[in-house]
Amino acid sequence: MDQTDLHILEILQKDARISNIELAKRINLSPPAALSRVRKLEEEQIIERSTIILNAEKLGYDLLCFVFMSTNLHQTDELTALETQLARMPEVLECCCLTGEYDYLLKVVIRNRRELETFVRRLNELGGTRIQTSLSLRRIKDTTSLPLR
Repeated sequence: MDQTDLHILEILQKDARISNIELAKRINLSPPAALSRVRKLEEEQIIERSTIILNAEKLGYDLLCFVFMSTNLHQTDELTALETQLARMPEVLECCCLTGEYDYLLKVVIRNRRELETFVRRLNELGGTRIQTSLSLRRIKDTTSLPLR
């Protein structure tokens, strides 16, 4: 990967909908050369996917929650089943397996307190033994862009 590839990635992180012609102009390559580089980055899975980021609040999701969860499950098949269920939950935006005091950290979007209560009960049913929920009051920074340079 060279500087041109990094430049492509920086541009696409900010606007994945940019046309190939505009991308080519910005990186000083021909459109076929730009497209070839993007396809190579996709083939190498450096670009995993392109997506649109929606405004959760405007769609009625008033609560952004960070849920710390511990479990007493220790068998590989039990943990795999739990993680599969967590991954299938549409309100879970991110799920990380942790070291330290808790086993998992979930980034969750919820419409209201009632839905939050239902969600926490589902976590208990899945094997969550200790659950701590923190509500986000406001976002200071919200990005999906990696620092490439």
